[in-house]
Amino acid sequence: MLNVGAGAGSYEPTDRYVLAVEPSAAMRAQRPVGAAPAVDAAAEHLPLDDDSFDSAMAVVSVHQWGDVDQGLREMRRVSRGPVVVLTFDAPALQQFWLTDYIPEVVAVEQARFPTLDQVTSALAQGSVEVRVDVVPVPRDCTDGFGEAFYARPEAFLRPEVRAATSGLVLTDPEAVQRGFARLEKDLSNGAWDTKYGDLRELAERNGALRLITAST
Repeated sequence: MLNVGAGAGSYEPTDRYVLAVEPSAAMRAQRPVGAAPAVDAAAEHLPLDDDSFDSAMAVVSVHQWGDVDQGLREMRRVSRGPVVVLTFDAPALQQFWLTDYIPEVVAVEQARFPTLDQVTSALAQGSVEVRVDVVPVPRDCTDGFGEAFYARPEAFLRPEVRAATSGLVLTDPEAVQRGFARLEKDLSNGAWDTKYGDLRELAERNGALRLITAST
């Protein structure tokens, strides 16, 4: 399996051979001992032969590529099996309660993430079938992306959580500060729970996370 935009390897399977592709030296340095070998390369120019892997994946990394279409074509070229992309449907974030407090974050995310149509079109070569599935987010999700805290709004009052949510980091700091000041007030007076408290009982929620699978 090929993992493109692998970062520190947090999402790599351990039950098969994996080769990671990661252009950032800082991220490669964070890969733990025993992690899959990592190649210093970019998605747009994979230094690999055609059909050299059984499958390829990109986990929440396509929005960081310089040329998304070219990177996806490269993944398709080197994989003789399925290509799997985990990404976000940025417009769907409008359904997340956080945008009531910081609506500016949706505009930021829409500018960063390719549309689902762009990803599926780039992967749909020849007779390839492309499928898009909604990925439910569990209430106790340990990943740090924004929607992971749909039932735990208090988490956003912690600076380390906000700092680890890239969409918030890239949003106008004044807008973020205003939004979280209002959130803190609404949590203390019960206004958040009056409007959104039912979310605390949801075992999982369908949000903006999408799994795109291109199979031969």
